[in-house]
Amino acid sequence: MRVLIVEDDSFIAEALVAGLRREAMAVDLAMDGTSALEHLACTAYDVVVLDRDLPGVHGDDVCREINERYSGVRVLMLTAATALHDRVDGLRLGADDYLPKPFDFPELTARLRALQRRAGTPPPPVLRTAGIRLDPFRLEAYRGDRFLRLTRKEFAVLHQLMAAYGGVVSVETLLEKAWDEHADPFTNAVRITVSTLRRKLGDPPVLHTATGAGYYLAPAR
Repeated sequence: MRVLIVEDDSFIAEALVAGLRREAMAVDLAMDGTSALEHLACTAYDVVVLDRDLPGVHGDDVCREINERYSGVRVLMLTAATALHDRVDGLRLGADDYLPKPFDFPELTARLRALQRRAGTPPPPVLRTAGIRLDPFRLEAYRGDRFLRLTRKEFAVLHQLMAAYGGVVSVETLLEKAWDEHADPFTNAVRITVSTLRRKLGDPPVLHTATGAGYYLAPAR
């Protein structure tokens, strides 16, 4: 999942970025409304975690812009305003969900994953392809009965490959969905991660390279 955090409190922002990256999400950060709109113009996000009271362009205006120009992007409004009318106003602006501060981090991640499911055809809660079983909520993956000890990046790459159900996933897509805005487009990080993931999946091989196109999963022959 590609997530944009829009939060002007540096302590909260850094905690959110670190926490969501531990959940194998690709996370970018904007500290004000203007920066948020610049990020949205350049990157296809699944969900935006949006603080309402932002410097520069107000969070309400960012929310309106997302609804007018980026219809596939879900918005979780995160704010210290807890009154009922504040929550109602946020939802009327076009937010898909509303979570008041303070909040419990497990609830935030659960809400983000629920919003991602709403963005299109909902995937099954557990993905199964080529003899591999992946549970994105528990961050667990198995090949047969063998538990796969994966890094967060390996898990994120495997998740994207599993979600393609045998289709080819390009290097560009993996960079966009499993890394973040700081990833060098010329990096070999994807190749290295795929190589270690292929080794951990073991034999017979199920992770294949489509030369010049990307990677895909297929049952062992």
